Amino acid sequence: MNLRQTLTDYFLDAVAAAGAATTLPGRLPQDAPAGRTIVLGCGKAAAEMARVARAELLGEVRGCVVTRHGHGVGEAISGIDVVEAGHPVPDAAGRDAAQKIMALAEQAGPTDRVLFLISGGGSALLCAPAVGLEFAEKQAITDHLIRSGAPIEQINLVRRHLSRVKGGRLAALAGARGAQLHTYLISDVVGDDPALVASGPSIAAPFEPEAALAVLEQSGWTTSAATIAAIHANRPDEVPPHKVITLATNANALAALRHRAQTDGWNVVDLGAALRGEASLVGHDHAEIARELIGRAGRHLLISGGELTVTGASTDGCGGPNLEYAAGVLSAFAPDDPIAVFAADSDGIDGTEDNAGGFVRAGDAIPEALAKALAAHRTYALFKALDSLVVTGPTRTNVNDIRMIAVGWDNPD
Repeated sequence: MNLRQTLTDYFLDAVAAAGAATTLPGRLPQDAPAGRTIVLGCGKAAAEMARVARAELLGEVRGCVVTRHGHGVGEAISGIDVVEAGHPVPDAAGRDAAQKIMALAEQAGPTDRVLFLISGGGSALLCAPAVGLEFAEKQAITDHLIRSGAPIEQINLVRRHLSRVKGGRLAALAGARGAQLHTYLISDVVGDDPALVASGPSIAAPFEPEAALAVLEQSGWTTSAATIAAIHANRPDEVPPHKVITLATNANALAALRHRAQTDGWNVVDLGAALRGEASLVGHDHAEIARELIGRAGRHLLISGGELTVTGASTDGCGGPNLEYAAGVLSAFAPDDPIAVFAADSDGIDGTEDNAGGFVRAGDAIPEALAKALAAHRTYALFKALDSLVVTGPTRTNVNDIRMIAVGWDNPD
């Protein structure tokens, strides 16, 4: 068995199960509206969702979606503009795309149908600062919150209070003149709350300015008087009720992985799709579970999902949570233990680098090197030196992390 290839195949199967090409066909309206279909989207899956949707939509179609740089589909989509922008910190391309998307939303009339195609990553990619908030300050706040290790729920709470499109504001704009609305989501948040995916451009959320300001204070950010005023003044309009469909989640990806592995004869231990926490510490915890399986008959595969974090890491290319998780697991084992780890982000990008994650076996790196890399948050350099990076390129979906620990496999290569 070529273990690395086997686990890579399992990962790619799981990703495909959560992609738009698998989950979106047959879910869209099967008729044409009297007016136009306006497609508005954001996130790492947005271009692929738009491509799949356009192949099924009838009648006149106009729209714009924004995705991360490199996550486009490489071809023009008739009637739908695809903009590539910066992530995780917003850039001018994302700001300009938001203006174009808001303009299309404002044009929607009572005979039109608006489709929102929303996926993870959209919080950064669709950037329209609240009135009175400078774009540069919103960039700085986003960067600060990411570095602070704040949970994504808290980060998105702040983001939607700093935005003219998040927290249902885009849907309120699009539905102001009676257009029919539909939302389609690919979820990258633990718990799959639609209001948290991309900070919910089309989903109503509570207006809680004091809570948002409290998150900023707890993170150590000094909030200016102008920003405080902008947050308090940014009360959203009412969002028209409409159909919201969640197409794919991390649990769907894990289910596909579990089925494939069990079919191949693995004893699968599913640790769930709702994991949170510091990546290296979760890795240590999972190592203890894996240790109990050493010496037992058969081959065992621990699988898990969710979204882990790295506190204190920079955004200059040091390694993401999946590499930190893998290093955390292996630092608990001896070089001759029959343990291997595959951990990767379903979007194809772990942190800010060019890799989805990594594959590494006990013995590939000495414990001292793993500990040093974790302490400095420099796991990328270590895994690259070991030829242990997993590079898939953008997958054009995003349902969080997919992690595997293999124990006692047969005839490893």
